[in-house]
Amino acid sequence: MKKLYTLVLLTVSMAMLVSCGSSYNIQGSSNVATLDGHKLYLKIIKDESLKNLDSCDVVHGQFLFSGSVDTVCMANLYMDDMSILPVVLETGDISVKLNNTQQVFGGTPLNDKLYSFMKDFDQLQNESMELVHLHDQAIMNGKDMDAVNRQLSAKDAQITQKMDKLVTSFIVENFDNVLGPGVFMMVTANYDVPVFTPWIEDILSKATDRFKNDPYVKQYIEAAEHNQNLMNGMAEQTAPAPPAPGTVEGAAPALPTPSDMAKDNQ
Repeated sequence: MKKLYTLVLLTVSMAMLVSCGSSYNIQGSSNVATLDGHKLYLKIIKDESLKNLDSCDVVHGQFLFSGSVDTVCMANLYMDDMSILPVVLETGDISVKLNNTQQVFGGTPLNDKLYSFMKDFDQLQNESMELVHLHDQAIMNGKDMDAVNRQLSAKDAQITQKMDKLVTSFIVENFDNVLGPGVFMMVTANYDVPVFTPWIEDILSKATDRFKNDPYVKQYIEAAEHNQNLMNGMAEQTAPAPPAPGTVEGAAPALPTPSDMAKDNQ
């Protein structure tokens, strides 16, 4: 069976220039008793480090963040060092609901789109997890595991294809707002160093100038070109290979890469 993927999105701040600042208002509620009395933090990446933008206490299951940012950007909600969920800081009233089984957020256009994407991805992830349950159940029932593995592998490949299509289409559809570069960062943060994969080359062949000129995307392309030249003997290694741009110690794990999702089932 292929590895399972946990959809915990990387804390990112992919600033896309807009005409004015954005005033955000996040109204949150929770029925998780252990959250009461804890402090929550709103964090973004700034100057390649994780920064606290705002904080508040959870009181009787309620919490509130409000403020302004120079540009629309993506952030993450944290409790201590644990990432809870991502949120787009944009003008408007953003609602967040936390419970023991799910996290729901929305209320503004980009947050609604991001939540819809996460919900679809989570559904595919659950389908993948169900295959593991079916595999274990088949062993307990003494079934022919060669036949079971062939059947489950075929279903797993279908889920993988859907995951790949979902991530790719989401980035393409959001080239010109923070979500495209943001999810691109979430995917490429899994790479040890920036490289050009067939998936990335496909994305860049379709990309708009605005997407390719995004600070993170542009830095990634430059670093990948440098590494490609090194591998082809067209440049000398005068310093250690640059890390993937935008990766920050303490930031949340990223989305699986399309190549991860396409690996053979184990």
